Amino acid sequence: MPTLRFREDRPTLIGVIHLPPLPGSIRYGGLDISTIIDFAVRNARVLDEAGFDGVILENFNDYPFKARVRDPETIASMAVIAREVVKTVTIPVGINLLRNSGPEAAAVAIVVGASFIRSNAYCEAVVSAEGILEPVAREVMETMTRLNSKITVLADVFVKHGSPLHRMTIEDVAKDCVERDLADALVVTGPRTGEPPDPLLVRRVVKAVSAKVLVGSGITPNNVSDYKDAHGFIVGTYLKDEEGQIDSVKARQLVSAVKQLGK
Repeated sequence: MPTLRFREDRPTLIGVIHLPPLPGSIRYGGLDISTIIDFAVRNARVLDEAGFDGVILENFNDYPFKARVRDPETIASMAVIAREVVKTVTIPVGINLLRNSGPEAAAVAIVVGASFIRSNAYCEAVVSAEGILEPVAREVMETMTRLNSKITVLADVFVKHGSPLHRMTIEDVAKDCVERDLADALVVTGPRTGEPPDPLLVRRVVKAVSAKVLVGSGITPNNVSDYKDAHGFIVGTYLKDEEGQIDSVKARQLVSAVKQLGK
């Protein structure tokens, strides 16, 4: 499986597939796992063919979430789904297990041949609707050590749907996340899903660290030019149609807008 790499000619573009409720979720309605696999593979192909640089599989519809995914059914399901997507697409595949299951996501990614994860509270304590999210950087690194493998870590700072349990500036959190907790890249979001961050906040993080910085929410073709400092974008909400599928027209429009930004 290809490794996630950041482009030099334009910002890197990663699409998010919001999977149907998985086994183990309180909202799981008995949908056959083969149907969920088909959903993931079909939508991943749309992103691949549109020109995206990576795809994240996310258990977005498993809300209300636990702080950590402990259900073996959910973890096993994500692994089976991710393996089929990895075998299908040419772009790097990432895993995000909500709400803050970075170690579990890392284990799935390594075992199935995916190349990166996203972790919501990787290096700071956060209060959220799911309770207190404790940082998982050490556990993620321990998982990699046990499995003798390295994957790329995209770590949120001041993550959406949460509030930091500290008085540190976003610059100090960003520096610690990269220098002390070994995140490969950072993600800056708005306050809620689908809401963009303040462009100034993104610029502050870019200036604070040498690592790559991505915008992780609220990106559309209409506002992408507001984030010229960012090294990449993670996009989910904008791409979906009314049935939760990736809209191929929207996907290509976003790729076109990001290419123009590169020029």
